[in-house]
Amino acid sequence: MTVQPAPGRARRQRSATESLLSIVLLLEAILVFFIAITAFGLRVLPAAAAFGGGAALFVALLAIGRLVRYDWGVWLGWVAQATLLSIGLLLPLMWFIGAVFVALWTYCFITGRRLDRRKALHRTETTATPETAGTEESP
Repeated sequence: MTVQPAPGRARRQRSATESLLSIVLLLEAILVFFIAITAFGLRVLPAAAAFGGGAALFVALLAIGRLVRYDWGVWLGWVAQATLLSIGLLLPLMWFIGAVFVALWTYCFITGRRLDRRKALHRTETTATPETAGTEESP
């Protein structure tokens, strides 16, 4: 069953950047769940700190995933990447895992922006007025 938008209200189109970055943040939220379990299991943090901090970061990542449509939301995403990377201070393996996710975030950011520019260029080319579209000389 699919949810239909309210009558008279068009559904907002998500940009490629927004889609890709929100996917990365969702994957990182899932990762944080396992980080919290690992931090507790290895006795790096007490249960309240491991699960409380993990839950707070989990919710923050999901919230930022909804906010990446705004420029300041993307900046919050960069802060989240730094936060995830800094968990390496507690669990040294997180330096590597965090670096992989920062690389994935960076790749999705660059690729999403490129796809959005292409889509905008294509949209302007297809919506050219008939007067300007027929001015080119045919061989």
